[in-house]
Amino acid sequence: MKKLNSAQIRQMFLDFFQSKGHKIEPSQSLIPQDDPSLLWINSGVATLKKYFDGSVIPDNPRITNAQKSIRTNDIENVGHTARHHTFFEMLGNFSVGDYFKKEAIPWAWELLTSPEWYGIEPEKLFITYYPRDTETKELWESQADFVAGHTIPQDDNFWDIGEGPSGPDTEVFFDRGPKFQNLPDNDPEMYPGGENERYLEIWNIVFSQFNHLPGLTDNSKYPELPHKNIDTGMGLERVVSIFENAPTNFETDLFLPIIRKVEQLSGKRYGKIKDEDVSFKVIADHIRAVTFAISDGALPGNTGRGYVIRRLLRRAVMHGRKLGIEKPFLTQLVPIVGKIMEAYYPEILENEDKIIPVIQSEEGRFNKTLTAGLNLLDDLIEKAHKDNATHISGKDAFKLFDTYGFPLELTEEQAADAGLTVDTTSFDKEMKDQQNRARTAQGKLKTFGFQDEALMSLKVPSVYVGWKQSSVDDAKIAAIIVDDQQVDDAKAGQKALLIFDKTPFYAEMGGEVADQGTVQAANGKVLAQVTDVQNAPNKQHIHTAKLISDLKIGQKVNLRLDMHRHVAVSKNHTATHLLDQALRNVIAGNIHQAGSLVEPDYLRFDFTHQGPVPTETLDRIEDLVNQKIADALPVSWIETDIESAKKLGAVAVFGEKYGKKVRVVSIGDFNKEFDGGTHAKNTSELGLFKIVSESGIGAGTRRIEAVTGQSAFKMLKNHEKLLKKAAEFLSAQKLADVPDKIVDLQNNLKNVQKQVESLSDKAANVAADKIFEKTLEAGKYSYIAAQIDNQTVDGLRKIVDEWRQRAVSDLIIIATNNNGKALLVAASAKPNEVKAGNVVKAISPKIQGGGGGRPDFAQAGGKNPAGIANALASVSEYLESLDQR
Repeated sequence: MKKLNSAQIRQMFLDFFQSKGHKIEPSQSLIPQDDPSLLWINSGVATLKKYFDGSVIPDNPRITNAQKSIRTNDIENVGHTARHHTFFEMLGNFSVGDYFKKEAIPWAWELLTSPEWYGIEPEKLFITYYPRDTETKELWESQADFVAGHTIPQDDNFWDIGEGPSGPDTEVFFDRGPKFQNLPDNDPEMYPGGENERYLEIWNIVFSQFNHLPGLTDNSKYPELPHKNIDTGMGLERVVSIFENAPTNFETDLFLPIIRKVEQLSGKRYGKIKDEDVSFKVIADHIRAVTFAISDGALPGNTGRGYVIRRLLRRAVMHGRKLGIEKPFLTQLVPIVGKIMEAYYPEILENEDKIIPVIQSEEGRFNKTLTAGLNLLDDLIEKAHKDNATHISGKDAFKLFDTYGFPLELTEEQAADAGLTVDTTSFDKEMKDQQNRARTAQGKLKTFGFQDEALMSLKVPSVYVGWKQSSVDDAKIAAIIVDDQQVDDAKAGQKALLIFDKTPFYAEMGGEVADQGTVQAANGKVLAQVTDVQNAPNKQHIHTAKLISDLKIGQKVNLRLDMHRHVAVSKNHTATHLLDQALRNVIAGNIHQAGSLVEPDYLRFDFTHQGPVPTETLDRIEDLVNQKIADALPVSWIETDIESAKKLGAVAVFGEKYGKKVRVVSIGDFNKEFDGGTHAKNTSELGLFKIVSESGIGAGTRRIEAVTGQSAFKMLKNHEKLLKKAAEFLSAQKLADVPDKIVDLQNNLKNVQKQVESLSDKAANVAADKIFEKTLEAGKYSYIAAQIDNQTVDGLRKIVDEWRQRAVSDLIIIATNNNGKALLVAASAKPNEVKAGNVVKAISPKIQGGGGGRPDFAQAGGKNPAGIANALASVSEYLESLDQR
């Protein structure tokens, strides 16, 4: 076996399959595109589903890739096992209805064993196969240097996730030798395919050839798919561990540089203490996942992908604490991740200025949260002691884990120091429930989906001419699909999918909604209403239409866009480009597009930015866009290759993938962007631009909604109406007087409030005079306990302040019924002996409430005002109990 590092292993895999006619598909973003079933890209085939389900026909049916992936279903196992990761890479080769077993197996053997490639010794390889798939067994054993007896039948070697594509699979295992054997020879798991450390699975090859139809349970009765496919997966981290003879994946060049840096930061040594090794591994794994996810545009948040990033980052920080790292440190690991992966993922180093500030901000925020979590844990311990409990509930422990990032073992350590245990049984239940929710959110990986034979087989040519034309005469109907079947004609009243030899209708893409319009006869009669346009598998524009008249293949028709809608959408699309550029010009810094939506009535633009955009800044952005509209800048476009486009200074949307040819849209000299949508011809057509709102949609992501043209004008007219209404209420003669009238109103209100406060103070003094006359005794303490209705907490506090001035008793407790809610305050002149907070805690259950505070002052609220008298009466009992302690 050759000596190869991770970069060489990855590149050799791709080079091998490229030599077999495969197209190398670049690693796609970890954020799934147009696939709501997945939270993350979680396998090598996940980004290729569009090819396997037939929604897109690939240019080359032979594909190979090295795909970055994230899975977090088993996050708790990371660091405790040899091969669990959140971020990993899958190497794969795929056939979309092209080659099958007779090619896939010999190629796999050649890559693995040929001295020109990996050069693995044949005697170290074992193969498992599905027992009824004798063809696969024979193909492996027919390889020239295959070792007899190294094929093993396995009943579970059949890939089947329920209804849809399925088929047998075959797995390749590597014998790491006796030194890795962790079970005796006679153990039932001691074989290739068993749960042991000697025989390591390195490759899985799936033969997708059957269709699991509803109601079928016997896979021998599954019908054949119209297109048979190959899907393989080789985990890079596992293979590297073999080539580098590493005990686990973590002792390889993919992880060790990170671990060495953590050693420097912590002063600890990896490989010395098992528990500390877990922390080293968790940090090394999680920083890779967080770095790549943020580079691809995901940001920390409270839901979905954002929650995953936040949780990973916080787990890494907590494990840093366990290693003695008190200060923020994760940003120091990002350049190391970038250097390790530079050969295939240069964008990590290129995007450091985007990645590091996000991690820095989130880590700083968590350090504050960490303090809050420790305070909560202290409160839980105190409560347990007060209630004479022996443990902290699993629900509370899980809240610490899930919300504050506290590992269970940390909570257990703190609890043990306080003489308590943790209910781990209920904690495990909470954890299991959370994992089930996570798996549901992750989505099931439907590798190939259902193949739509009607759409996949459509090869008729169709040309989009909408960039230059808004209508087409004599378009020929090239294809009609009704109820998933190609037909020669369709009847009035039916819903049909139509393809024309040329079309001006824009298909929904890149955030811009599809065109709508009509199909007409030569005399102008409307034959069908076009309600939607999407891209067919072979890249034609496929029109969803409601038929008003009969249509047939070959019929000549005229195509007319709904120009009012089309023009409105085009203007808003141009406005998004102006807004994008204005944001970068005015705010600068780390501004990147994070999504957009272009509708006829409004536009929505998402971008990366920490914190709200100030109103003054939004005004400057809005002014700049309107200035460019007033400048009447021409909007033009060219089609060129991607490198030439970059040299022109065109901005690409991060995360988008572009073909060999790209369209660059220019708005004067102000903006150049990669774009395939429709636009105004001149910025003056937009008329007016108005920002409607700016809001946060997640940590580090903001959203601006805006309108243009008539929509903007209507918005301003509505604002004017509201302003006139306000002027009428304020008796303002002119609209310009409204602000001054509001200031006058506010001043008058402040004066009234001062008068109210003055009267309240006088009332409080009068009330104080009355209640101070009656001082009670309990034990060795004097106290005042009184009820004054319809008081606020501030009013009660003022009475307490007056009590402190007069020094008439050791303790005072005042309660009030304020609009059906019970409020009470307590103050102590002897806080070292009688703590106000303890008094409140003792009597507040009488009002069905709770509270607390300092030894010298405390307050409580409750929902049972009828219990105030009992609460005040119980003060005597509490004070007398102090003498008995």
